[in-house]
Amino acid sequence: MVDQAIDSVHINFSTEALWIMNLALALVMFGIALEISLTDFRRLFKSPKPVLVGVVGQFVVLPLITFLLVWFIQPLPSIAMGMFMVAACPGGNVSNFITHLAKGNTALSVSLTAIATLLAIFMTPLNLQLWGSLYEPTNTILNTVSISPLEMIKLVALLLGIPLVLGMYLNYKNPKFAMQMAKVLKVVSLLFFVALIFIALYKNRDIFMDYVGYIFWIVLLHNLVAFFTGFSLAKAMGLSQKDRKSITIETGIQNSGLGLLLIFTFFDGLGGMAILTAFWGIWHLVSGLFLAVIWGYRPSDEKELA
Repeated sequence: MVDQAIDSVHINFSTEALWIMNLALALVMFGIALEISLTDFRRLFKSPKPVLVGVVGQFVVLPLITFLLVWFIQPLPSIAMGMFMVAACPGGNVSNFITHLAKGNTALSVSLTAIATLLAIFMTPLNLQLWGSLYEPTNTILNTVSISPLEMIKLVALLLGIPLVLGMYLNYKNPKFAMQMAKVLKVVSLLFFVALIFIALYKNRDIFMDYVGYIFWIVLLHNLVAFFTGFSLAKAMGLSQKDRKSITIETGIQNSGLGLLLIFTFFDGLGGMAILTAFWGIWHLVSGLFLAVIWGYRPSDEKELA
């Protein structure tokens, strides 16, 4: 039986390391934005159904399903808060690459990344506040830390909005240079960011090792539920096989890096939240690549129903 000590533990992460993580996430988002153009936003008007299904899956259905999952398994309060944080974040920064490997609709994936990143400025803080307040144990945490949704919106706008605009602007002015820069920057910044997560876990390895067995199964279950949510929604809406792959991956690969920054900034590195979100950041790479390998080597058949 796992005790509740983790609910009062705070992960050790220095101010300097937090600034470095802020910079790394901004660089990751800038690298993604270098491959995004206004055409990706126009796709919403030309072919709105797949994009709307993907956005609703990420910001409405997944948070709702996460709330039901939390209510069902009743994890420790800080773990539950971490689950709400992950579900409130937009799609992760490797989703486009994984979608390409899975032979999904990469253009749809890029469009969803662009639109979800923009919407996350408001939807991430609002979803976290909404679902966290509806579950009594996590509502207590929210009341304790006294989060200002407006302050969180400002930080998310700074971390996501500004790099998105700058990257798209460079793509508009010099698309060839932007594409060349994106190939290098996305890989380097992602590796750098993953390294920061490993460093944070290593510095707090005693806490992590005490709870890894408990957290592993929750992250595994939550991630499977996220993938299944995206796939089921896309299938129920009658989308093509390629679109289903894209929406499944966009829903199951969450921007846990953004979640970690919000946890260290507004929750003082609350143990359960930070460890679950950091472990999600590692695990969704494993599960996403595994899914991509299965789908990538499978014959593509648009007549296929599953």
